Amino acid sequence: MGSTFGHLFRITTFGESHGGAVGVVVDGCPPRVALSAEAVQVELDRRRPGTSLLASQRQEADRVRIASGVEGGLTLGSPIALWVENTDAKPGAYDELRHVYRPSHADFTTDARYGIRSASGGGRASARETVGRVAGGAVARAVLASLGAVEIVAWVDEVAGDRASVDPETVSREAVEAHAVRCPDPEAAARFEARILEARKAGDTVGGVVRCVARGVPPGLGDPVFDKLDADLAKAMLSLPAAKGFEVGSGYAGTKLTGLQHNDAFVPDPARGVGTRTNRSGGIQGGLSNGMPIELSVAFKPVATVFHEQDTVDDAGDATTIRPRGRHDPCVLPRAVPIVEAMVALVLADHWLRFRGQIGEAPPIPLRGT
Repeated sequence: MGSTFGHLFRITTFGESHGGAVGVVVDGCPPRVALSAEAVQVELDRRRPGTSLLASQRQEADRVRIASGVEGGLTLGSPIALWVENTDAKPGAYDELRHVYRPSHADFTTDARYGIRSASGGGRASARETVGRVAGGAVARAVLASLGAVEIVAWVDEVAGDRASVDPETVSREAVEAHAVRCPDPEAAARFEARILEARKAGDTVGGVVRCVARGVPPGLGDPVFDKLDADLAKAMLSLPAAKGFEVGSGYAGTKLTGLQHNDAFVPDPARGVGTRTNRSGGIQGGLSNGMPIELSVAFKPVATVFHEQDTVDDAGDATTIRPRGRHDPCVLPRAVPIVEAMVALVLADHWLRFRGQIGEAPPIPLRGT
């Protein structure tokens, strides 16, 4: 299975939705990086279910344990193992689905690939797997903090076609976390919450868009041709459960402009040396960061589990019907925010370490007079 992500900074996640535990092994973390279980727990608490009516009512504390790689609050340079017990797993709730393929789930495709699947909650295809990503992302944040001041902020920007008004230059984590729906636009947050609760009441689900900005990223990160920074970010985002689309910078909207309109003019910048007047490139040009904020968005489909009777087939190919029950998110977006941030942190930490390994400490910007 493709459960490992990254090059120099690598994570391998493990565990099934209703198994004994889920977690991650982080390899390639430099030594002497400050890391505590409390810092990891902060991120896991943002991801965990059961925190509001906007999320699954599965009651998991998601208390993390660091089993290796850290001593005295500092990383040792050896693999870091972090794991979380599944304390509210209910595999028996899926017995009636063991031989039935749920519409738009990974049941059929997993059987087609492996000839066997974990019928309890989807196994590795479940969003429960993202516990390991968020824990690994917390380690990546610690690495980024040791290298420089990088700030990563994601938020719910769109729900069911209704979009918020958020300035990526100024959006803060505090503003995002002020509302359970994780949208920093108060008026939009109220609308989003109402729409999600409406879908929940109707036994249905809704999708939308999470946007993210990474500020303080130095220029020169990325490794063309095939490991461009935006390409690796795209892979990271599209590997997330329910993710169906990715954009960086202007994205598809850029196709409506001419080249003259779309170009980001270079200007002197006191902080960066060189900046751009606009940021339609989303902080990445030619697959390399240019020092401007990295801006991206991820489209998430509606959750596939809806509480209505639907047509399907069983694993013998016979027609049947299905009416799911259980504890599922009416919308993945609020809990996807920390997951998107974690994946951005993992990509940036990996590419920063690759940059340092090849170039050294200082970006080789050929500016005259410096």
